[in-house]
Amino acid sequence: MRRQLKELAQWLNADGQMLENSIVTGVSIDTRTIAPGDLFIPFRGEQVNGHRFVRQAFEKGAAASLWLKDEPDAPQDLPLIFVDDAEKALQQIAKSYRYLLDCKIIGVTGSNGKTSTKDLIAGVLSPHFKVKKTEGNFNNELGLPLTLLSLEEDTEVAVLEMGMSGFGEISFLSEMAEPHFAVITNIGEAHMQDLGSREGIAKAKFEIIDGLQDGGILFYDGDEPLLKPFVESANGLFSVSFGHQNGLDLSITDLYASDEGSRFTISGKVNGTFTIPVYGSHQVKNALAAILIANELGMTADQIRESLKNCRLTDMRMQPVLADNGALYINDAYNAAPTSMSAALNFLKETALRSEKWVVLGDMLELGDDERYYHESIADQLGTLSLNGILLYGPRMKWLFEKLQQSGQPNVYWSETDIEPIVNVLSKDTNENSIVLLKGSRGVELERVLDGMLAK
Repeated sequence: MRRQLKELAQWLNADGQMLENSIVTGVSIDTRTIAPGDLFIPFRGEQVNGHRFVRQAFEKGAAASLWLKDEPDAPQDLPLIFVDDAEKALQQIAKSYRYLLDCKIIGVTGSNGKTSTKDLIAGVLSPHFKVKKTEGNFNNELGLPLTLLSLEEDTEVAVLEMGMSGFGEISFLSEMAEPHFAVITNIGEAHMQDLGSREGIAKAKFEIIDGLQDGGILFYDGDEPLLKPFVESANGLFSVSFGHQNGLDLSITDLYASDEGSRFTISGKVNGTFTIPVYGSHQVKNALAAILIANELGMTADQIRESLKNCRLTDMRMQPVLADNGALYINDAYNAAPTSMSAALNFLKETALRSEKWVVLGDMLELGDDERYYHESIADQLGTLSLNGILLYGPRMKWLFEKLQQSGQPNVYWSETDIEPIVNVLSKDTNENSIVLLKGSRGVELERVLDGMLAK
């Protein structure tokens, strides 16, 4: 972005001072990461008042700053725009800038797989287009406008992740971004405590069509029955389904794990065999959205195949890591909910990559009143796997531990707060014949197990 400060003031319909000669080339809400030319946006909270850092922002190269109208002692010697609400001003600037962009906008949401799908879409398109994607967790009412404002004006495709915790949030983000394509990866159980049911989660995720441009396309998980009624009732919606079932617009017909990752065959709108460098049928399903969008943007099957093979996903999503003792770890510790937990365990059941199979499972968070049920229910699926060891971590996993003990499941360990006993068991009992799945919610930080193994 390269805009005159007075133009930003016009976008906000706001007054300011020293506007004429300032050029803004970016936006920042944090003086620790501010870059020369940035517009600094000071937020005022209960603990910290960003106005205290305005001069520091200028010392680091800021071109201008917002200033809340009711904040006293505005400096007279700095370029400022006066606003009522810093957050709303940020969002308005982003929406105004978005109208200037001549690029394809892709919005991605879902209970699980948002980040992996975003990475796969960006990875497939990047060799052929100038692509920008959401970085880290910048997928909310602050992160998404910052991402929009980080887009260079010659960006050709922007892949925007959209997260939420309640109703109305995805709608807000979609209407700000106005995507040409929207993707719903799946409907899980995350945020059940806020949305009440999986039906409520489906309703909240489907809000992504609220800002979809005329003629835009929704790509959605066709294996999820909760989405079907929303799709059927949306008048004039162009939609494309993908998944494992026959009869979808794009279906997986064959899938197996190889040393290169997941190799799969698809039929429908695109036909052929493809490979992605991660494991799990759920990751293959995420790749279908990327294939469909690449096809829609004119890429050939051969171009898609080559790009997919070289994609790199954000760490801790079914990521293969070789430990010092030769054991193969599948690091899927970025997050966990019952749906994604089941998918990861299903991969472990089906894989023949290693003969000895282990699981390390951490607490699943944000499941509301039914969290005990969801943890205990994992026992049924674990009972179908031939496992050499089950290592459980966290206070909620005690429910699963007790359930497994009651069923007579052997080789089960549990630690409530100390990760070291789990590391010790793995260090002693796993080897080059072992494959170990790590799966837990982000707050559990289960990747510390892998850190321990690499340090041994």
